[in-house]
Amino acid sequence: MINLILLFPLIACLILFIFKNKFLNNLMINIYAVMHFIVSLAFCMGWDFLPMIKPCKFFAVDDTNKIFLMVMSIVFLAVAVYNNGYLKNDSSLTRKLRHYTYMVLFFVFSMTGAILSSNLGAAWVFIEGTTLASAYLIYFHKTKHSIEAAWKYVFICSIGIALAFVGIILLTIATGNLNSLFYNQLYDNAALFNQFWLKLSFVFILFGIGTKMGLAPVHFWLPDAHAEAPSPISALLSATLLNSAFLMIVNVFRVMVLAGCADYARIMLLVMGFISLFVTAVFVYHINNYKRMLAYSSIENMGILAIGTALGGVGMLAAMIHLIGHSLIKASFFLTSGNILELYGTKKIKSVTGIMKHDRKTGWLWVASFLGIAAFPPSVLFISEFLMVKTMFLKEHYVLCALFLLLLTIILFGLGKAVIKMAFSSGKNEHSAEAENKKLSWTMYAPQIIMLILAFVIGVYMPQGLIKMIIFAVKGF
Repeated sequence: MINLILLFPLIACLILFIFKNKFLNNLMINIYAVMHFIVSLAFCMGWDFLPMIKPCKFFAVDDTNKIFLMVMSIVFLAVAVYNNGYLKNDSSLTRKLRHYTYMVLFFVFSMTGAILSSNLGAAWVFIEGTTLASAYLIYFHKTKHSIEAAWKYVFICSIGIALAFVGIILLTIATGNLNSLFYNQLYDNAALFNQFWLKLSFVFILFGIGTKMGLAPVHFWLPDAHAEAPSPISALLSATLLNSAFLMIVNVFRVMVLAGCADYARIMLLVMGFISLFVTAVFVYHINNYKRMLAYSSIENMGILAIGTALGGVGMLAAMIHLIGHSLIKASFFLTSGNILELYGTKKIKSVTGIMKHDRKTGWLWVASFLGIAAFPPSVLFISEFLMVKTMFLKEHYVLCALFLLLLTIILFGLGKAVIKMAFSSGKNEHSAEAENKKLSWTMYAPQIIMLILAFVIGVYMPQGLIKMIIFAVKGF
């Protein structure tokens, strides 16, 4: 089944190259999304449709990456459905749309490979692949701002990937004679590693892969890239790409824990996590582009994941819950921003008024996504953030807890101010007049509705199967 979801996008690209049929563009994305979801569900449920086919030893499903893969499949399926209506309104040339399909398939293939990699070196290669694929998708509209965003993305992420490569080299020095980058062998022999070189390698890997994850202070590509990419791509960037990078950091962090260097790694994660919250709190009040605003919200939530990981124990459990909730809600938020852009033709917050009046479904999705990301009950993010606060109290990190709550409150107010103004204000301009005459396809509403329902239902009742998956995923932290 691993072979199936890794080989299909390559075969699909070959079919598209041979037949060059416009209808096949969306069809291939939809087929891959459904296949990806079914295979991921099979892994989570313990099914095995193809027991006779053995995957390459460089790929494996374990208790941790299983959750990342399932979250990615759900978001990708939602994006594929949304894409059907989104591209219907796009006047781009058939060739340009075919290139878009190539890169979406290759982007998801690269993220899947990074998640399923059982080898740190292979994961690094696939993370680099995500940069190459998503750079074109960020540049898709070919405007002045999009090419600037794409170049900034490639430049900064390439530096980050290079730093991570240096970190991997330092890790091989720390391992001595092991000569292996397979995670299971790193875990088994971690206690024998040279701690000086291991700590130094973690610095480079955290900063390098933290660039892809969007952690401050190495986050600079993220606001521009999310703002300029098509909305379905913004959803994938925020809800799946950042998670793929986070998984790589989690795997290296596990090595640090087993090697007895946990305290060192936790301090670094806490510092980067709180810097991410601080950067978002500062900039969220000075943004006039609602897609950039959502990008800064992603930086905030990546910071929360880093903080939860650093806390360990229940904090790590909360981080996994937060990852699930953030992916579902932020994907919904970005897809809904695509609706707003389609209706109003502008990304400026001040130019968008009366969404509730012009498109009530989009308005309620916009408000519901905000309530979810702001952790209002019954959002699942309320549970994750509550558990993190509780963990800080139990570990007597009172100053960190107060700072955590203060920064979240500031960010909440900044986001809420913009969302409420856009949804409920009654001012009129040329953009609101344009919105009155537009109708959107049902495929541009249904994915958000389903993801938000999932996020809110899990916040009320979390199935036992999901609880067990999360508990198994965080063992050892």
